[in-house]
Amino acid sequence: MKKRSFRIKMALLFFCLTTMMVCNTAVYATATDNSANSEDIIILYTNDVHCGVDSGVSYAGLALYKKQMEEISPYVTLVDAGDVIQGAPIGTLSEGEYLIEIMNELGYDFAVPGNHEYDYGMERFLELAGELDCGYYSCNFMDLQTGEAVFDGYKLFEYGDVTVAYVGVTTPESFTKGTPAYFQDENGEYIYGFCEDDTGEALYEQVQATVDDARAEGADYVILVAHLGETGVTEYWTSDAVLLNTTGIDACIDGHSHETYVKYVPNEDGEDVLLTQTGTKLATIGQMTIQADGTISAELVEQVPEEGESCISTDEGLAVDEDAYQYIQEIEAQYQDVLETVIGSSDVELTDSDPETGERLVRMSETNLGDFVADAYRCVLEADIGICNGGGIRDGISVGDVTYEDALMVLPFGNMGCVVEATGQQILDALEMGARNYPEENGGFLQVSGLSYTIDTSVPSSVQLDDKGNFVSVDGEYRVTDVLVDGEPLELDQTYTVASHDYMLKSGGSGMSMFQDATVLRDNIISDMDMMFSYIMDNLGGTIGEEYADYYGQGRITIQ
Repeated sequence: MKKRSFRIKMALLFFCLTTMMVCNTAVYATATDNSANSEDIIILYTNDVHCGVDSGVSYAGLALYKKQMEEISPYVTLVDAGDVIQGAPIGTLSEGEYLIEIMNELGYDFAVPGNHEYDYGMERFLELAGELDCGYYSCNFMDLQTGEAVFDGYKLFEYGDVTVAYVGVTTPESFTKGTPAYFQDENGEYIYGFCEDDTGEALYEQVQATVDDARAEGADYVILVAHLGETGVTEYWTSDAVLLNTTGIDACIDGHSHETYVKYVPNEDGEDVLLTQTGTKLATIGQMTIQADGTISAELVEQVPEEGESCISTDEGLAVDEDAYQYIQEIEAQYQDVLETVIGSSDVELTDSDPETGERLVRMSETNLGDFVADAYRCVLEADIGICNGGGIRDGISVGDVTYEDALMVLPFGNMGCVVEATGQQILDALEMGARNYPEENGGFLQVSGLSYTIDTSVPSSVQLDDKGNFVSVDGEYRVTDVLVDGEPLELDQTYTVASHDYMLKSGGSGMSMFQDATVLRDNIISDMDMMFSYIMDNLGGTIGEEYADYYGQGRITIQ
């Protein structure tokens, strides 16, 4: 049986990432000198942890590093920029509870909800928000029924005679990179919003008003803690766009796009603002420092030193905080037996990435894992077509035993399998929606079963979206062509049975609103994890075989 040990990946030296000053078309690299002293305000930050409690630097390593900084300065604050509670079995099996407990144990002081904080439903999220000791902050997460923000937009911290305001902001992409139904009432009317429009102005105005309020209350510095992102994000909702259209923000700790950088971008007045992300799954710890002379700098720490009374070495010889390490181990032990249950085996490696380059492919082209997941939906739910959004596939499957943990790592969202009756036009629109960003990534890129199609890259996308990122129409030529169902051309006025999960077919996830009026034939039949188990055991005889050997799939998606 394949077992996953408790791994803490750290080394023994400090690492300092260079900062970048962006100036016209030139980029100048400058080494960061960020040695902390007793008068400094030290802000430690994380983003997009996605349940990676023992990956990268690890939460136990972060706990150790926090204590080390507290030995240097009395002014240490720990903040998170969203997407903590989803992404691995520890989150799925507890519906986020274990991650909230760990955040409380580490003593987070400020947190912003990312789009994936809502993945267990609004009721569950608000329940978890009440359990997080520091609470959540977001100036633009709005209750549309009252016109007020659901949470406070900012919080002031006093560091001696210096006051720092932390302002929270959440991406409006939460609608389409989450589950739209969670933001609606029983009639499908939106009752929550994020100050979204098709220009970005509503978001900029809300952020500016909140910054102004914080300044008026006495903030000497304003730190924007954002879950907005850069690459692959709606252009007018990026962190860069928000900073470019506001003033009064001294630095921005960002998340959402899983990037790793420390750099400067201009604000509305042309002043440079520090902008930084730490990657994902604790690849690094962010350390921002406000020095006594007002200088703000940042570095990304990927290696925690072995020092301090609470420091211990793991079996791998790595340094962690003893209390945090034991605490997390006790949590993991509660569900480890279930995770290690074998549900089948695989003769081949199934991947979401290019094995040669390591580049993630499942959101832009066919992979054997995408074929496998789409086949599971189609075969287990007995439909003409199976589809799966590439953004819902989060890990690969190795050769050997396949466990429940493996299944949850691949499909961590706890979605339920459904079947709808859809027209050929609805199916074509869904394929076009998924292909609209190619060659860039798109979480809604469709992996398929029982169907094949071609993407003509010479045709620019003419997909039209509403202000929440949902599909409206195609106003020009389709770039998706040559769609075949079971080898026959797709008929636009014919109906087909389509199997997938409730996120796309019922809730309009990834902006797939074209299925909203489709007739639901089979509703919430089986969880995606159990569906994978059923497909391996009942349809494949217990073993994933050579038919899935080609990393790049079986030729269902052609790109020309």
